[in-house]
Amino acid sequence: MEFRQLGGSGFKVPVLSFGTGTFGGKGELFQAWGGSDVAEAKRLIDICLEAGLNMFDTADIYSGGLSEEILGQAIKGRRDQVIISTKATFRTGPGPNDVGSSRHYLMRTCEASLRRLDTDVIDIYHLHGFDPLTPVEETLRALDDLVTAGKVRYIACSNFSGWHLMKSLAISEKYGLARHVAHQVYYSLIGRDYESELMPLALDQKVSAIIWSPLGWGRLTGKLRRGQPLPPVSRLNNQLVIDAGPQVPDQYLYGVVDALDEVSRESGKTIPQIALNWLLNRPSVANVIIGARTEEQLRQNLGAVGWNLTPAQVAKLDAASTVPLAYPYWHQSQFERNPRPV
Repeated sequence: MEFRQLGGSGFKVPVLSFGTGTFGGKGELFQAWGGSDVAEAKRLIDICLEAGLNMFDTADIYSGGLSEEILGQAIKGRRDQVIISTKATFRTGPGPNDVGSSRHYLMRTCEASLRRLDTDVIDIYHLHGFDPLTPVEETLRALDDLVTAGKVRYIACSNFSGWHLMKSLAISEKYGLARHVAHQVYYSLIGRDYESELMPLALDQKVSAIIWSPLGWGRLTGKLRRGQPLPPVSRLNNQLVIDAGPQVPDQYLYGVVDALDEVSRESGKTIPQIALNWLLNRPSVANVIIGARTEEQLRQNLGAVGWNLTPAQVAKLDAASTVPLAYPYWHQSQFERNPRPV
């Protein structure tokens, strides 16, 4: 397993991590993702560790905290072998202060995550989203205090826009506070918005990308084909899941799938392996989060490393998945000194 440096820090992470949103299955949304119990979680983690994948991603809202609990139990006795990434900010209770990135909330929700994970420190602690009501200075000072207290090792963000992230980095620099070393983002062959602004920012400011939903919200599993019905077992059979994720026009989706099919025939690799490998070779990407309900799915996704697509295959996938840029990026791309990252 290859390891890459995380942003401007000295910390290295494996190029693949395992997403534990499938642990627990509490609630309609997460039930559609999966429902691994402790025994199954232990087995999946065993397979990951055997392959050199030692980073596990969760969040306080996944299955109402049950994902963190199951992960904590599944790694008991081997905490020193793993990297834990979890997230806060989204609502976890009915009260007015049970949501956001205020000092009050972050201190409480971090302690709650530590208890559920049964650990004394979180390796990478993400803001799950940007809280526009809390001053950024308040949020970063709270996170800095958690780092100083030894409860968090590195801070990161997720789903920020460019100005959210840049403002946060500027405030960290101004006051000497802990700095975001990573940005957990949606990025896939059928979702390349990240490239317009966030990728150039990441490269300039040394903030690594950790990729969530690299298979396009379940659309690049190899099970979807033009003119065919959805497979019986698919999260995309659940309207709640579809509404919660990125929307993708069918014509665009199947054009990308057709290109993936061609590359699959040429390379002998599966569609998910190709989609993941493409991401691993994109600028700024340090880590791609893979998920799996079963051992078979996990082993297949682990097969995305240890090889590379050819330049011709990359070009074929790029051509099929490229979409017109929004303003001002289409205009900026015309300036020879400001090309689109490749």
